[in-house]
Amino acid sequence: MGASQSKPNITSPKVFRPEMPIEVSPDVVNSLSARLASEETMPERQFAIDSHIRERIQRELTALRAEEETVQQEIIRALEKENLDREMSMADDGGTHGGVKTSVSLIGDLEEIRDKVDRFQTRRQLGDFPSVKETGEAIASCYKMNVTTPLECWREVARFKTAVADAETRYLAALR
Repeated sequence: MGASQSKPNITSPKVFRPEMPIEVSPDVVNSLSARLASEETMPERQFAIDSHIRERIQRELTALRAEEETVQQEIIRALEKENLDREMSMADDGGTHGGVKTSVSLIGDLEEIRDKVDRFQTRRQLGDFPSVKETGEAIASCYKMNVTTPLECWREVARFKTAVADAETRYLAALR
């Protein structure tokens, strides 16, 4: 009903003719034609192209690094799962599999070693071996008295060696 009247008639394009002729100087025409003829790009355009290319390369590089990181994480998770599965199957077999210990048995071994180290630290004190301390002091005082002739202290050195050997024997017996 009135729909056709509200739409403009777009069948023919409108062309406006200038009332005054447009003139371009020959220098401008020569400059533009020289730009078209030359294969070199203008420095401004080259800079824009280069920056656009750098930006695309940077985006691709970032995307590739992110993808690489996710792939590495997936590989790590898969390897951890595979190792855990292998350890679980070996633990079901009795703790060792072909001479390879599982992490459970290794943790037990570590605890045993820690206990031995703790016992070593507590018994390592020289107070437990007064003969070693006394003979060591005797050597030091002998060396101080015989500065020019240290070979005179051979008796003290021999006593010290026997005291250390005795202390080692007692210590190793205490660890068993």
